[in-house]
Formats: sequence, structure tokens, C-alpha cells
Amino acid sequence: MWKNKLSELLKVNYPIIQAPMAGGPTSSELVSAVSNAGGLGMVGAGYMSPEQLQIQIKAIRKLTDKPFGVNLFVPSTYSTNVDKLERAMALLQPIKDQYDITDQLSLPTFEQDCKTFQEHINIIMEEKIPICSFTFGLPTQEVIKKLKKNSVILIGTATTVQEAILNEKAGMNAVVVQGAEAGGHRGTFMHEDKRGLIGLMSLIPQTSDSICIPLIAAGGIMDGRGICAANILGASGVQMGTAFLVCEESGAHPLHKEAILMATEEQAVLTKAFSGKMARGINNSFIEKLNLYEEELPDYPIQNELTKAIRKASWSIGNNDCMSLWSGQSPRLAKRITVQELMERLKLEMDRYFKRNY
Repeated sequence: MWKNKLSELLKVNYPIIQAPMAGGPTSSELVSAVSNAGGLGMVGAGYMSPEQLQIQIKAIRKLTDKPFGVNLFVPSTYSTNVDKLERAMALLQPIKDQYDITDQLSLPTFEQDCKTFQEHINIIMEEKIPICSFTFGLPTQEVIKKLKKNSVILIGTATTVQEAILNEKAGMNAVVVQGAEAGGHRGTFMHEDKRGLIGLMSLIPQTSDSICIPLIAAGGIMDGRGICAANILGASGVQMGTAFLVCEESGAHPLHKEAILMATEEQAVLTKAFSGKMARGINNSFIEKLNLYEEELPDYPIQNELTKAIRKASWSIGNNDCMSLWSGQSPRLAKRITVQELMERLKLEMDRYFKRNY
């Protein structure tokens, strides 16, 4: 599967995409190392300011002359439920007291999200970024036409066949199909999160039979076996998050990496506790405390803002009790190695499994 329609489209040696993990893991060193090794490095710009994105783009370009991309969160309308807001604040206050947090509440707005998104789009065009992917929905036709006019390759995200079909109809050049095994936030945008919890082995062939654009498989893929399986089922490439998150070049907190390396598959649970949106990560005391109250919490991004200071405080003192330890369902396969070592291992495993089975 090394040379195919997708690798030619992305101008990479191998159709292996490093998942755009927002919030810190996709450091300039990680993104550039993946691209230098023949894959596609991706910047997770979901929580970045326009200034931060521009700074990172320039830093990556000093480390690689190979293609890399940027991932954006598509803004969606939301409102503040006062009852849920007050309930969440009451539930979180004892934890904030524990960390001596006295931050002032500043809630996000849809208007500000849209403004930042548009500024990110402008930067992608100005900086001539070759690839842009989207999570949490589809951009407007105006944005799609503008990016395509600037020769930007567009990649969408889907958790169901119907979402993948909508990505193709909207004009995406390829689509990431995210199985239930995937770490981090669910990319579901048509229905409630639970309806997008389809296993990758079921999702790939059904989607492959329904769309013509290249399909990129994501969710629990950690080695050559997973890549081969995805390819046989109909995927042109893979997107891998957890495998790259624990690499030496990743910007993830050492405690986050350690939690994954020490975890077993049953510890990678789904939760809305941190952000109000379904996400998969390693279970910890914060998730346990809020587990019974998830339906009483505000939706994303309100809850995400409410827990930001707690996550930051837990991170700063080196305590993972209240950190969002995002991980897919295959933590036992995680290896503490460099990106180059991981890519070499994937190539060897791919060759071995294909030769053995064909």
C-alpha cells in the first residue's frame, strides 16, 4: 500500500498520517520527524491562537522541507445552559480548591470561535500549507472553494458511513474514518456521540463500498498488522495517534506518555468529564469523580473551558489525577521509541505481513 492514490495525493512516501493531537502533543519536533521519515506530520491547531499557529509553522519549516498539514476544529453553534453551568461549577469547585485555583470564569463564544477559524484558514493560505484536515464537522462551501483555489488538499473526518458520504459530497479529497477504538475526541458531527461508536473493522469496508475518495483508517492502529488489516478492508492509508504520542519527539507530558505505556486496554475509557464531548483516554480520579454526572455537564466547548485550569494545574505539578490522558484502545502496543524507529518498524512489519499472506 506504500505507493497508491493517497500517497501520490499527499506527496509522501508512505500513507501514514500522524494524528493531529491538539493541546500540545504535536510539537514541531514530532510533526517534522514524521514528515522527514516519509509520513505526513500534522499540526493539531484546534486550541491554538492564530499567532501560535504561525509561530509553529515557521518552526516546522526550519526542521523539514517535506509536506506537513494543519488540522482545524470546525466551529458549531452552542448555547450556555445556566443550570448545567452552575451544576458543573459546583462539582468542580472541590477539585479547584484542592489545587488552589482561583481563576476568573471566561466562557468561549461561537463568534470568537468563527473568527479564530477564519484567521487560521487565512494563515493556511498565506503560508501555502499543502494539506488541511477538519474535525467536528464540515467547513462551508465558501471555505472549501477558497482553499481548493489555493491548491490545498482537504481531508475530512467521519465516524459513520453517512458522515463519510457527506464529506465526499462536500468536496473533501480524502476522509479519515474514526473507529470507536480511537483516542481523544470523537469526530462525530451528524448525531450524538454514541451513534458514532462503530468499530473500525466494521466501519472501513462499509465506508469503502460507499465512497470513491481515499479512505484513511484511524482507531487503535499501532503496528504493521493494523496497517495491513486496514488496507485489506479498504483503507488507502492510516492515521495513528497514540503510537506517535509516546514517541520521544512528542510534546505530550511525560506523565501522559507513562500512563499509556503502563495501561491496559480496559483502562482506555470514554468520557465527557473533561470537555463535555465524548473522548477516549486513560481512566483517572477526575473521570471517576465525574462519571456519574456526565449528563449534567455542559456541552463542548463550555465544559472544556471550565476544566482548563484544573488540567493545567495537574500538569504543572506533575500529577496525572486530573490530566486528560487521551489514548486509543491499544496501549499495550505502545513503544517508547523515536519517530524514525517507529516508522522503520512499521515498514518492516508491513513487508513481513504482506509477504507472509500473499
